[in-house]
Amino acid sequence: MARLFGTDGVRGLANGLLTAELALQLAQAAAVVLGHERAANGTRPRAVVARDPRASGEFIAAAVEAGLSSSGIDVYDAGVLPTPAAAYLIADLDADFGVMISASHNPAPDNGIKFFARGGQKLPDEVEDAIEAQLGKEPSRPVAGDVGRIQRFSDAEDRYIVHLLGTLPHRLEGLKVVLDCAHGAASGCSPQVFASAGAEVVVIGAEPDGLNINDGVGSTHLGPLKEAVVKHGADFGIAHDGDADRCLAVDHEGNEVDGDQIMAILALALKKSGKLKDDVLVATVMSNLGLKIALRDAGITLRETAVGDRYVLEAMRDGGFSLGGEQSGHVIFSDYATTGDGVLTGLQIAAQVAGTGRTLQDLARAMTKLPQLMINVKGVDKSRAATDVGVAAAVAAAEVELGDTGRVLLRPSGTEALVRVMVEAADMETATRICTELAGVVEDRLAIPRELAL
Repeated sequence: MARLFGTDGVRGLANGLLTAELALQLAQAAAVVLGHERAANGTRPRAVVARDPRASGEFIAAAVEAGLSSSGIDVYDAGVLPTPAAAYLIADLDADFGVMISASHNPAPDNGIKFFARGGQKLPDEVEDAIEAQLGKEPSRPVAGDVGRIQRFSDAEDRYIVHLLGTLPHRLEGLKVVLDCAHGAASGCSPQVFASAGAEVVVIGAEPDGLNINDGVGSTHLGPLKEAVVKHGADFGIAHDGDADRCLAVDHEGNEVDGDQIMAILALALKKSGKLKDDVLVATVMSNLGLKIALRDAGITLRETAVGDRYVLEAMRDGGFSLGGEQSGHVIFSDYATTGDGVLTGLQIAAQVAGTGRTLQDLARAMTKLPQLMINVKGVDKSRAATDVGVAAAVAAAEVELGDTGRVLLRPSGTEALVRVMVEAADMETATRICTELAGVVEDRLAIPRELAL
């Protein structure tokens, strides 16, 4: 049986895979695994529950809260909030754990359930496995006064906003910013915090109706933000995804500034201020080689991890590093957050523009993005990608040709029968040629025999 938990909680079609029954059972299982400790004074365990504005989040949140409270957990219902806000509030309230109901950048029909441990930390695999193993077992069934209570966490958003404002080194007067909230969880707090910090704010994608989250707006659809920035003559624009744990940006001319460029800007700023722990930035193997080159020239080491923000977080915790993230816009400031925070990232970008007097476009020139091409080779035996001698020889030859001006990455998909072939080079023509040649080798060498594929 396939593992229920994926790379970021349990996610799937709402009322398909993710039913009210499953949500209730997951909450009951989590109550046993995460809520077993009692406070010294005998009070009940506490959990924070938040969600993004998807319509399905309403019944899923109700099921989760019923499962927790019926298992003896006091529930603080924080309503619609970004994922990083939920993580922050778990720590701020000193709750035992928390639950975020969101499918992040996925379309509205999907939803997900993600658990956080005490302190707002993501769960390690073994704890998720323990929750999954608890499914189907007898849940905790306290009675009378031992059942949990559900209360509205009425000042949840205000606490989060105060926290965000406290991270700024100075105010943002003089800046004009366009915010695209993806009709998602940041629709209320992101415009409020930027305005409170002194910026002039233009807002798009901030009218969630439960069905329009990520629909043609947000970090996965930057077209509307680019148009709005140019139309309003803004200094730059910020795009969130549905649960606001991502941030991508657009400069004053409508050019995209991706997660790698954002990390370069912020790493250089933290190093200059002496706040970049050990002069290390943590990022995944998918980050552009241009980031590594820019950091090396500035005396900063790039620590690479497997793809996924959980692996970035693990490396940051293990080394005590202060900054990490992904090309997709997950940026983690360990001094202020336990997970990627798109609103926090946007504020820190704004602080750099305001503090230096330079445009975002100029700041983004800190790194030069090398041309990058990725081809998904389908219908192959991905298990042999790392061991096939023919594939290894072709990769080695490509790496010799590219030298220090490019790189090759072969990455088997975690969910499909395919291998991703990615090549970076000094020019797109070279990247295209080498990537196409390698994809052909992978297809020929790793082809699944027809009788097995049927």
